Amino acid sequence: MRSLVLLTILGVCGGCALTTHPTVRSSLGIPRSSAEMLSVIDAPGPVTMETIVSADWMGPRSGLINLDHPRARAAGLTDGLEPIQVYFHALRHPTQGLFIVDTGVERAMRDRPADAAVRGLVASHMKLGTMVIRKPLGDWLAAQTDPLNGVFLTHLHPDHVTGMADAPPGTAVYVGPGEASSRALVNVLLQANLDRAFAGKAVLAEWPFVPDAAGRFDGVVDVFGDGSVWALWVPGHTPGSIAYLVRTPSGPVLLTGDACHTRWGWEHDVEPGNFSSDVARSARSLAYLRRLVAEHPVEVRFGHQQ
Repeated sequence: MRSLVLLTILGVCGGCALTTHPTVRSSLGIPRSSAEMLSVIDAPGPVTMETIVSADWMGPRSGLINLDHPRARAAGLTDGLEPIQVYFHALRHPTQGLFIVDTGVERAMRDRPADAAVRGLVASHMKLGTMVIRKPLGDWLAAQTDPLNGVFLTHLHPDHVTGMADAPPGTAVYVGPGEASSRALVNVLLQANLDRAFAGKAVLAEWPFVPDAAGRFDGVVDVFGDGSVWALWVPGHTPGSIAYLVRTPSGPVLLTGDACHTRWGWEHDVEPGNFSSDVARSARSLAYLRRLVAEHPVEVRFGHQQ
């Protein structure tokens, strides 16, 4: 009966936005060309970076990897549960301060699951109760001496905003263009969860992309205007999916977000599977990222595996 009611609601609604939290065009970030980014990418940068494993999890391989791809078929890959992790990445800029990419999980998921922002039917469907929580964002923030100046999201799937509730009130949040407003039937269920996650935070600021003159990416933004951190528009997994390139003292680091979930997908040039809204566009964005790494000595950190 519950399923019938949900299907009826979905059919009548016809889809809604992923969140009702307001959005604005970001005043942070300067649109650049990929050529400008490539001109500085090989030089050491000023941003130190730490990747934190917030939780261990399992995900269906058919969502993480396109099992219909010829290379996946040739390898004999079949559906099943794949070990994955949930991360957030801490960036420390010498003048701009502390920012994080994605959010890990919130304390309430460990301590009070019924009160977590992502809960109920969505948490049950995602099997969030099977997560082994290692470091909630709130625990990590409590140990920091520097304030959190903002959150850079790769996209708005629930497993990337599950720690958002632990970010302080008023925290600035940055997202890809059209990400929050993208419409789908499943958003009828997701919307309340994301609204709770963003409650009390600043309006969602959309990166100010313009078309890349060289056509290597859909858009490129110089986040701080000094060439240290770059936001790359890589649509496909979601309409506003973002990868981040961070220039550290030891060299550039690429955070793919879910443009590539797994090491196998990256190494075999196979895009994500049915978790993506547009698999063909996802394959194109993955090709853009792999070309970048083939031409430059970039360390790659995937969306859900190390």
